Amino acid sequence: MSGPVFTLPDLGEGLHEAEIVAWHVGVGDHVVADQPLLSVETDKAIVEVPSPQSGHVAALHGEPGDVVEVGAPLVEFVADATDHGAIVGDLETPGEAVEAEPEPPTPKRARAGVRAAPATRRLAEELGIDLGSLTGTGPEGAILPADVRAAAALQTSRAERLRGVRRTMFRNMQRAGREIVAATVTDEADVDAWPPQTDVTIRLIGAIAAATAAAPSLNAWLDAGTESRTLHEHVDLAIAVETDDGLFAPVLRNIAARDEASLREGLEQMKRDVAARSIPRDSMQRATLTLSNFGMYGGRFAGLVVTPPQVAILGAGRIAPRVVAFEEGTAVHQMLPLSLSFDHRVVTGVEATRFLTTLISELEKPYLTD
Repeated sequence: MSGPVFTLPDLGEGLHEAEIVAWHVGVGDHVVADQPLLSVETDKAIVEVPSPQSGHVAALHGEPGDVVEVGAPLVEFVADATDHGAIVGDLETPGEAVEAEPEPPTPKRARAGVRAAPATRRLAEELGIDLGSLTGTGPEGAILPADVRAAAALQTSRAERLRGVRRTMFRNMQRAGREIVAATVTDEADVDAWPPQTDVTIRLIGAIAAATAAAPSLNAWLDAGTESRTLHEHVDLAIAVETDDGLFAPVLRNIAARDEASLREGLEQMKRDVAARSIPRDSMQRATLTLSNFGMYGGRFAGLVVTPPQVAILGAGRIAPRVVAFEEGTAVHQMLPLSLSFDHRVVTGVEATRFLTTLISELEKPYLTD
């Protein structure tokens, strides 16, 4: 007799599905209310899902890597104490379960009528290729060793479903491609006067705060469906962080109201959370503008992707020495390349260049100013 079934709950923020990361319980385990049952990944954050009750686990639904929808079954509990004995006995009673010896794999042999030399047949057996499934490229359709090796190479390549961070990135970029009319303006800031060991990201954040004050239309959200925009008083800046798992963009709140020490503390906390994959879900949402400091990896200018409902993203390339012209001649200065991509449906070219001009003016000061 089946017992209560716990389904994936609504984890908030309009979430419709989640990916199972790991189970923390097994069939037959006794759990108590609020004990973590499993971890799931939701929009780049990993969340523990607690048990709604105490009881014994009768069945688990889903494996790590599976994507389940809200309302889908996760855990089935034993209906009562008598059922528990039966279920655990069936599954786990010592001495009753006998593990069968695994049978050795049988080499695939060619079907009758296949044209292939003995050496080619041996190669196919070694690589586990069914010659009958191949189309030969040799004389009169004969299968050659090259045909067998090509089939083996295809077998070792595997398609995999996008999961976790990469699935979220795919969906965001796909949505951006459908919804954004993008344009990009570029320029460079002369940062030769910066003191040694200047924190580039901190300087960029401070300059962005000044630039949004001069061009507030870039610190906005667009609702294309209602043809309306929301201008934000505070700048909540998403900062792109690249990892082996994909791209994260945690949000630094109200950057204009924070001093250098507070900004640096916030950045360090972001880095720790990303490294530990423990970013609070709220810290990944409701950004009003994005910064991509891709120059730490290389590159000069870029046409960046704006993530809806935002209308702009700033990219900073690699600082490098370049020849700069002056009235009295030329000099070699350290230059910071800048790329500003924006949604041209609601941001004009003048507004974008005003933002970039103000940004450069702030960056070319020797020190960060409050």
